[in-house]
Amino acid sequence: MASSRLGLRLAVCLLNISEARQQDIVERIAKAALCNKAGQKQTQTSVLNIFSDYDYNRSVLTLAAPVETLGDSVVTACTEAYNLIDMEHHDGIHPCLGSVDLVPIYPLSESVSLEECGKVACDIAETLSHDVPGCSIFRFGYADQPLKRNLIQRRKEVNWYKSSNLNVNEIKPDVGAVISPRYGLTGIGASPYVLNCNVTIDTQDLTIGQQIASAIRGANVGGLCGVQAMAFPHEGTVEIACNVESFTDEPSSSLTTERKEYISYFIQGKEYLYFSPRYIERQIKKLATIHGVTTVGTALVGFTPERCKSLAERAIQEGCGEFWKKHKTITM
Repeated sequence: MASSRLGLRLAVCLLNISEARQQDIVERIAKAALCNKAGQKQTQTSVLNIFSDYDYNRSVLTLAAPVETLGDSVVTACTEAYNLIDMEHHDGIHPCLGSVDLVPIYPLSESVSLEECGKVACDIAETLSHDVPGCSIFRFGYADQPLKRNLIQRRKEVNWYKSSNLNVNEIKPDVGAVISPRYGLTGIGASPYVLNCNVTIDTQDLTIGQQIASAIRGANVGGLCGVQAMAFPHEGTVEIACNVESFTDEPSSSLTTERKEYISYFIQGKEYLYFSPRYIERQIKKLATIHGVTTVGTALVGFTPERCKSLAERAIQEGCGEFWKKHKTITM
């Protein structure tokens, strides 16, 4: 991704909050991102997209801005979310630990470094711990210095994948207080862009979904590099929810020998690759066919990194902070 044609050094936050069933609350949080703590309008911030899922009771807000000011917008959005979402009353099928569950910072412009995004993430964590007494935070990726533990590792360490059995007394946050029942635990960090792609299969058999998710998971033999996958019951079907991470070295798996299946972009001159969502969809369709079921839809939660940068430039150039109103849900 080349530098912004507007001369801006852009970054983005895909803010994950534990609310989707009360859209007025979700929109209040989105609108909060458009002002700083003093209530002044952030003219170069745009909320590009809001993706909400009722069954998950989870929304992802795509907040884009110059890297120098993105942290201010994220802090105001998170503060509003902490005020409005009470984890003691949360209900949803997607794992989560916090009212603000995940705050990942990604570079969009090639000139923005991962280290810089890590610093932004650390500053967000420290500011929130001061502004919202009682919130608790774990750091990951380039915000987790010097270890740089990735999100999967940190989530395993805090028992995110088994959040229904969470014992808050066993977890020591990196920043903030002992975990409160209201706020829960928030993950804040920085990494290369992570794409979210959900593929629905036409069955109610969760076991089939779990087998497909296991087969494409990058950590498993024959899986797709950088792909994390989980299966959930969803609106009378099963959804394969995929996090698609970027990687720097071409994998050697027999499934990944064709360069054309990767999409590439650059961060400070270094090439990063990720699997095309359409290729992931085709692989899931093949696996579903083996089980005698079909795919019935694919949703992209937000955008590819290239599309995100392009829309961020457009939104900021137009001065359109509420850009999401033009793009409700993005599907392929």
